Amino acid sequence: MTVCIHNSQHPLIIDSGSHCSIVARGSKYTFPVTFHGGKSTLCGDFRELKEYTKDDMYPISRILHALEHMAKAKYITKMDCMKGFHQNEVKPNSMKLLRIICHMGIYEYTRMPYGVKNGPVHFQRMTDTIFQEEILEVWMVSYIDDIIIHSDKLEDKEK
Repeated sequence: MTVCIHNSQHPLIIDSGSHCSIVARGSKYTFPVTFHGGKSTLCGDFRELKEYTKDDMYPISRILHALEHMAKAKYITKMDCMKGFHQNEVKPNSMKLLRIICHMGIYEYTRMPYGVKNGPVHFQRMTDTIFQEEILEVWMVSYIDDIIIHSDKLEDKEK
């Protein structure tokens, strides 16, 4: 592990611990922490776990569908669900499967981590359920943890 990655993990572990998305644990089964594109995002390398995970067949919104609905809109607002995945609790019997290891120790996710196979699909289902009425009225689109509101009139957006 390079010093740069080593140093950048420290605040991520502290931040995740303070938000109760991970807790310290001891175990002989763990997954390494990875960094993608130089971004400081705490993400377990769960590729091995994916081999044993059943696919959740819920459909993720198609971008083309969203673009078709927004094409004629004069006003568009995009909202991002900050740390969206970490808003979902992990079932206690699944926590042991989501252990990560780094220079600071072994940690177990209590909230859905980035990098798990069905995480995006689960989050898509959650946003579709919460915003079902707005999506059916065709003025809102959800794409995993992004919510897009579109309208022809500014007054419509204020609702």
